[in-house]
Formats: sequence, C-alpha cells, structure tokens
Amino acid sequence: MARKNQSFNKKTNFYSPPPPRAGGAGQIPKPPSNLPPYIIVPALTLTGGIIYGYYHFQDEVPYTKRKRLLLTSPQHELTMGHNQYKQLTQFHKKDILPSHHRASVTVHRVGSRLASSTKTFMKQYHSSSSADADFYNKPFTYTIIQSDQVNAFVLPGNHIFVYTGLFQYIQNEDELAAVLGHEMAHVLARHGGERLSGNVLMTLFGRLLWWIDPSLLLYSIFVPAVKVLRELPHSREHEVEADHIGLVLASEACFDPRAAKRVFGAMKEGKKIPQDGNKANTTSQQQQQPPEFLSTHPSYDSRLTNFDNWMSEAMSIYNANGGMRCQRIRREMAEARRIASAEHMRREEELARRRRHRG
Repeated sequence: MARKNQSFNKKTNFYSPPPPRAGGAGQIPKPPSNLPPYIIVPALTLTGGIIYGYYHFQDEVPYTKRKRLLLTSPQHELTMGHNQYKQLTQFHKKDILPSHHRASVTVHRVGSRLASSTKTFMKQYHSSSSADADFYNKPFTYTIIQSDQVNAFVLPGNHIFVYTGLFQYIQNEDELAAVLGHEMAHVLARHGGERLSGNVLMTLFGRLLWWIDPSLLLYSIFVPAVKVLRELPHSREHEVEADHIGLVLASEACFDPRAAKRVFGAMKEGKKIPQDGNKANTTSQQQQQPPEFLSTHPSYDSRLTNFDNWMSEAMSIYNANGGMRCQRIRREMAEARRIASAEHMRREEELARRRRHRG
C-alpha cells in the first residue's frame, strides 16, 4: 500500500516519489512581492520607455562628434527661440541701441562675416536634412543692449544679444569675433535643444522617484544631485564645445584666433578699457569666480589652457593657402572699417550741425 502512489523506474530499480500537490508540503512557496503590480508594471514600462528613448534619440554634435540625447525638433527650437526673442526685445525696448549706432554697426559687420563661415562649417561637418536646413539657414539677428552687464548670449533661431558692458574688455574686431563665434557655436551645436531634452529626462526620473517614494526623501536627494552631477557639468561641457567650435569659425572667417586668449585673459584679470578708448586709463580688477565644479562655465584658467591646446589647429585654418586668402579678406575688413568710420564721422557732424541750427 505504501507504493500505491509511486512509479517504478526500471533503469534505477527505485520508486520515485509522487509530484507534490498544489499547496502541499513539498511545494516551494513563492516569495511575497513588496510592491503591488499596479506600481511595478507602470514603473517598468516608464523605465523601458526612457531607455528606448535615450538610444533612439541619440545625436552627434558637428565637429566634436560628441554623442548626446536630443529629443527636440529643429522647428520646436525655432519657435521657442522666436518667442523668447520677442519677449526680450520687448523687455529691453528702451535700452536697445539703434542700428546706425557705432556698436551696432560693428557687431553686424563682424557677425555677418562669421555667419558666412557657419555655412562653410555646416557643409563640411554636418549632413543636414530638410528640417535642419530651415534651422541652420535662418539669418542671424544682432540686438545690442545698453547695459554695464558683461554678457552676450544666443537664442535658437540665430538671435544674438550683446550687452555694451562687454566692450569694456574688447579692443578690436578679432576679439569681438571670438565672442560672437562662441555664441554662434551654441546654435550650430543645438545646445538649447540638448538642455531642454535633458530637463525632460530628469523630470521623468523625478516623477518616477516620487511615485516609488511618496515621502519625497529620494526626490530631495535627487534634485541637488542632478544639479551638481549632471546639469553643471553639462553646462561646462557646452561652453568648452562652443569655445572650440567658435575658434574654428573665427579662423575660417579670417579673424585672428589668438584674440580669443586676449579677450578671455582680460576678463580673468578684470582689465577694463575706458569708453574713451585711451589704453593708458585701463583699470584692472580681477574677477572672483566660484569653484569650477559649482559653476555653469569653466574657469578662465581652464579656458585659456584649452585655447592653447586648440591654437595650432586654428592657426592652420587661418593660414591656409599660405595665408593669401585671409590676407585679402583682412584688407577688405580694413576697408570696411574705414568706410564705417567715415560714415560715423559724417553722421556725427550732421547731428552737430542740426543741434547748432536748433540753437
């Protein structure tokens, strides 16, 4: 009777025990789950979607070949930049210099020559689609704002803003080209879209943490960690990339790339050029910067070192064809400056004549 429920194995001459019944003593119990399925399934779905999206939307920066996440379309970036441009021009309406102002004329002249080099750059280092063509072929706009603030920035859609405080550190067109080339490089690399894409991804991770831990303890750790470990390093990476591409643009446009070191060195030392242009009255007050790991920008020392590392490459572009091309273009630049100066003097004399006539 003891062998009634057992089967005989002829190969081994042993009786094998019957299989355990469901819920019987021989069944190994499954470990209990800590999270209910209605949390696990959506969490896994969201995580899988994020991983898929990250690899699906991989993009490559022109020239540097850096891989990055880019979720935004060129058209979305254009719309976003245009809206911001309208808001800022309205906000600074009273401080925007007229187009005939000497600073505006100079920025437009230097910017136009650099803009031509961006087309050469994109043909060489970027295979554009039809959507990209609309993005990169937009003409640049230059808005000069009367302010002591030392700054320049660019919006998607090729909208460049320059504060007049920046001219305290700029002595010539080569140095201005170093700054404008840096801003144009941000557009060519689509850094604005990349920042927005990163923010979207971090927001999704933040919501996932909030879902897993409603006490928000993990979220309170996540937010400052993202700031220090991701956002700030990425911002510095963008600035380094813009420095590098901007140096190539300036060299291609026949502006002396060595001027980049001079202007950023002047900012480091705080060497301000007086408004009257008399270098004898130059003042110096060294800039105080936060530690690099807590800053959105690399330190001046890091940037100057980078320029040293890239300078031989930039000079080879500047001196291409035995330097003949840039010699010719720089003669054209000098003639354009002479004409602009003569026009400025004529305008000043006309204004003085009108003031005398009214008096």
